[in-house]
Amino acid sequence: MSSTYTTGSDAAGPGDSRTVREAMADRLLRAATRSGAQLVSEAAVLVQGAAVLADPIAGAVYSTPATAAADGVHAAAHPQDHPHHVQRPAAGAVLVLHPAPTLPAEHVGLVATTTAALLEVRGQRAAELRAEQMRLHATLLRLLLAGHTASVTNTVRAGGLTHVTLYRLTGPDIPTAHQVLWRAVRPSLAGHGGACALIGEVDGELLVAELHHGSDDGRVLRLVSRVSERHDLLAGLAGPLPLGETPTAHADAAAARHSATPAHRIVPADAVGTPQLARLLPPGPYTAWARSVLSPLTPEHRHLLLVRLRTGSAPRAATALGLSPGTVRTRLRDLAALLGADLDDITVQAHLLLALRAPTRGDGRPESEVQARLETLPGGILDTDAARTWAVGLVGGLEPHLRIALACWLRHHARTAPAATELHVHRTTLTAWLTRCAERLGQNLADAAVRAELHLALEATAKDGDDPRDLPRRGGRTYRRL
Repeated sequence: MSSTYTTGSDAAGPGDSRTVREAMADRLLRAATRSGAQLVSEAAVLVQGAAVLADPIAGAVYSTPATAAADGVHAAAHPQDHPHHVQRPAAGAVLVLHPAPTLPAEHVGLVATTTAALLEVRGQRAAELRAEQMRLHATLLRLLLAGHTASVTNTVRAGGLTHVTLYRLTGPDIPTAHQVLWRAVRPSLAGHGGACALIGEVDGELLVAELHHGSDDGRVLRLVSRVSERHDLLAGLAGPLPLGETPTAHADAAAARHSATPAHRIVPADAVGTPQLARLLPPGPYTAWARSVLSPLTPEHRHLLLVRLRTGSAPRAATALGLSPGTVRTRLRDLAALLGADLDDITVQAHLLLALRAPTRGDGRPESEVQARLETLPGGILDTDAARTWAVGLVGGLEPHLRIALACWLRHHARTAPAATELHVHRTTLTAWLTRCAERLGQNLADAAVRAELHLALEATAKDGDDPRDLPRRGGRTYRRL
């Protein structure tokens, strides 16, 4: 919409000023009945410049012209750097106007105030409908997790969407984060750009499912990342996966979330569990060994083990899988008997993660009748330059006493008391050493997958003096720094 607007003392007499203001307000009101974008566009015309509605999370919500978006967002964040811009708070965002320098300040102020007020009215109307829309989204998410994909795609009028990317977020104030993310994403059941986002609170966490055609454009990921930083959320990400595998993505996202930290708030499921080392191992003996040790397992068994290894405990795995802890413990006991291995042993866990990460895995039994064991890797598989370089890069910077303490603690299933007893140091001393290890390594030792990777790295760089009995001492339990 465009028109010619004349301002200044020569444009109209004193009796015409009221008519001019009414005409301007009428134009803005009619634009507001169409859409927020049309309202911002009309404001830009009336100030003969640019208008941007900037959201702190989403960036530019509406912008006229489009090239003014970045400038408007920067002006909203740093108003002192843009003294010639006019700003008004509007519907949880900031309306930024960059008027022509010849326009009177009174006219620009009136356009800004009227536009902001109309945006507030639109925002209140949207808020009245939001509660119903949020409940609908939560229902659709539950249907998606239950496997009713056809019902969901029919409801969102997106029958051509084939894949899903899933985010599971937890934090101190999920309801507020939900509202903020909703405003930033502006979800619609009709979708846009070949994708559709569903956002809802399910079982006390914030769940985001982006339906798309095999790959997403990163828009939702960027918004989730910004909301996570602003509201102290931790998130797990899984996908893209076919819509029929949404329950698998749901469990994988929960498992990945246990690896999230304030330094890395969003962790993708495929980034958990020695993915880097798996690419460095000799493919022939590695894949043959992995195929052999996993041959008794079904895909469901493998998924259960992977979630258990990522989350670090049966109760957490049960939460991720939507099962009871008793059911998960029973299934894990059956799997331990099937594999003939102690699934609580750190060596078994580390080797199992490697097996599950193997680039190719067959579902049938290997040709050889002799089944490989999880406790033993193929000879020389970690004795390569590539594996040693990876291991040294991970644990090479540890002092000898920290290395000995960390290895002992890992062997005791990450329990401080028995490890301190074997090392003959106080539990407080061992806790301080482990804290120093985490700082030196830049790793989260509470993450079960990280512990498994550290164990493999310590194995690959094993030295003769790594035994707890070789810990240098002076006077009973007093430790002498090397």
